[in-house]
Amino acid sequence: MKGSGSPMRLKAAAVGWSFVILAVLMIVVFYFYPMIQALMLSFQTGTGANLSFNGIDNYKRLFTDSMFRTAVKNTFIYLIVQVPMMVLLALFLSTLLNDRTLKWKGFFRTAIFLPCITSLVAYSVIFKYLFAGDGLVNSLLLNLHLVSEPIQWITHPFWAKITIIIAITWRWTGYNMIFYLSGMQNIDPAIYEAAKIDGASSSRQFFGITIPMLKPIILFTSITSTIGTLQLFDEVMNITKGGPGNATASISQYIYDLSFKYSSDFGYAATVSYSIVIMIVVLSIIQFKVAGDRNG
Repeated sequence: MKGSGSPMRLKAAAVGWSFVILAVLMIVVFYFYPMIQALMLSFQTGTGANLSFNGIDNYKRLFTDSMFRTAVKNTFIYLIVQVPMMVLLALFLSTLLNDRTLKWKGFFRTAIFLPCITSLVAYSVIFKYLFAGDGLVNSLLLNLHLVSEPIQWITHPFWAKITIIIAITWRWTGYNMIFYLSGMQNIDPAIYEAAKIDGASSSRQFFGITIPMLKPIILFTSITSTIGTLQLFDEVMNITKGGPGNATASISQYIYDLSFKYSSDFGYAATVSYSIVIMIVVLSIIQFKVAGDRNG
């Protein structure tokens, strides 16, 4: 029986692998191979095919590169301000849209989710015109007498960062909201009914039931939002181009500049790329530990 079963198991395994082998090969070729090549490249210097091994010199250069420090500082400002704000806003909106008595829920959910499926370049260009010195935002603020003169959203270092943060928040809040909304709809209503009977207020139910039940989803969205912010490129490139004076430059934009704008230095650009990987790993571990996840 054992001998007759082995060919059947092999055949079953072969059939199973036939369904996934193409996907596995594509993942290896288009994901893992480039990752390994980029890691090898980070230990090299030169341009084009004229590359030579230089050990960890590229990694040492990170600690003395003022532009890299500026890009990291700007990116972490976006991260520290935007990610918590977006998570809280997404939680607030999902709570409102989870109300059974709310009318037009489908419309509101779609409207808030739509920004995350719009073209990155298109919406960035629109934001650039909306927040221009003579744009719609300044016109509204002036007409409402909230400001006495136009705010330089694009050309002032502080306001340019605010513009980038608003743009990212507008685009990705709806994406996180959908996760929270799905999680809320999977919570047994009987739990809330029992809490009401015990006299728990709406706020007590939110912090005592909803938040703990959504903890895995909040952790997931926090990590994915952190990864996305550390890789921020399109908004910075299309709205401010890193200006004024590198005040909004991100790490990913610096990688682009090292590769295609300055004298091409693909080895050092790969090193900066792997610095993002290290940051993502460290911050993800911290978030797992803070959340108390035993698998972190």
